[in-house]
Amino acid sequence: MGYLYYTLIGIGLYFMSDWLLNRLEDMYGTRFKYRSLIFFAIITSLAMITVQIASVYG
Repeated sequence: MGYLYYTLIGIGLYFMSDWLLNRLEDMYGTRFKYRSLIFFAIITSLAMITVQIASVYG
């Protein structure tokens, strides 16, 4: 059952990171040159926050 939770959380983090990156690009008015690197930084940050929350409440 744990694998299902991790999969769903991973999918949620992916879509949240994509949404956040699109909002940032809309704010700046152009697509970022290093879009994949910024996406990686966003999803890594969100994953680290999620792990910290899971360790506190889990």
